[in-house]
Amino acid sequence: MNRHLVGLLLGTEEDWPRAFETILRRTGPVRSGGGEEHAFDVERITIEPFDLRDKPRYDLVIDRLAYWYYVPREWLKKIALMDDVYLLNSPFTFQSMEKHAAYCAMMRLGLKVPDTVLVPFKNPPDNAKWAYTASRYNQPFDLEAVAERIGYPLYMKPYDGGAWVGVTRIKNRDDLHAAYDASGQRLMHLQKAVDGYDVFARSLSIGPETMVMKFRPELPMHDRYEVAHGFLTPDVGEEVVTISRLVNAFFRWEFNSCENLVAGGEVHPIDYANACPDVALTSLHYYFPWAMAALVRWTMFTMVAGRKPRLDLDMAAYFAIADRDDLSYGDKLAGYRRLADDYFETERYLDFCASRLSHLDEVVLEWVDSADFDTLLVETVRASYPAAEHDRFVAHFRGLVGLWVTDAKAALDPGGQPA
Repeated sequence: MNRHLVGLLLGTEEDWPRAFETILRRTGPVRSGGGEEHAFDVERITIEPFDLRDKPRYDLVIDRLAYWYYVPREWLKKIALMDDVYLLNSPFTFQSMEKHAAYCAMMRLGLKVPDTVLVPFKNPPDNAKWAYTASRYNQPFDLEAVAERIGYPLYMKPYDGGAWVGVTRIKNRDDLHAAYDASGQRLMHLQKAVDGYDVFARSLSIGPETMVMKFRPELPMHDRYEVAHGFLTPDVGEEVVTISRLVNAFFRWEFNSCENLVAGGEVHPIDYANACPDVALTSLHYYFPWAMAALVRWTMFTMVAGRKPRLDLDMAAYFAIADRDDLSYGDKLAGYRRLADDYFETERYLDFCASRLSHLDEVVLEWVDSADFDTLLVETVRASYPAAEHDRFVAHFRGLVGLWVTDAKAALDPGGQPA
């Protein structure tokens, strides 16, 4: 029997790791196409000194920590370069290809990213050479003129930021100067607002699977993901899925979220470099079981299929499509989708899920409909909300998860097979 160990590199999360661990273990061994049995286990990784020639015990690591904690980041680089450990996600592209580089790449590919300008620091960086370099080479600039050229309203946001930190909506000159003064030593983008958009679509992609969700950023986090189906036309929905997978395949990100604003039938990507996409139970609620099942499926597939990590980027193949004048926007998207499907081995993956993991949906449903899951939900609420609001939020999330259970049961016939 082939045995595989999955490592979880975690920060403060407890809800989704417990869910992932439970589902992975309940799913049990699976067989490859050649009949070999593969068994899986999972453990949480601790942080300690490491010898660069040490051999890791893990076949795959899901990273939720190295974006900001440098010790595990360097360990991930070591096990990727020296030991071929499969990583979700690549520490190399998430370190160098932050939101700024991601904007640049997708603009080159012709996506409808809103007009974006990077502006210098408001306050100088802590570097003794800065004063000399600034006096000799820095050009003075008119911040108001830059904003006027982009047009109000616009957003100021960190070039590498996440979790909506430092994001400010700018309506006029006063807002502009207040936000810039507050930015300090953070490098900022000014980005044209897509005002009056029809739908905010936030998609979560795990391997070759994508869930597109209706997002309401103006609401509290527990209400931002609306349980809604059919809120995009088929063509627009397919475009959102294609953009999400294109971004991930391009940068070798396999566990990432993408934000698109849909206005007048056009899709505008505004944020798609998320090293730690939101998979919290209290955020995703209805969509949480899908996310956990997709993460288990992709994890198992990479190991059973013997999928090798690809640290190198094949940007030239995408640019070759982007630079062709004889292709329409739709033709280019179709070309990008083919490259993304090739990277993710989508056809092989779907066959694996159908032939080797057809029981997983039942495993997830049985667990989510159990007292064990309800305990996790209650404990998560207690850790996340004030005591006075526990009962209200427990009822809120029980209702949303219960809706998923009802829908999941309806999707299965009495024999437990897909309807």
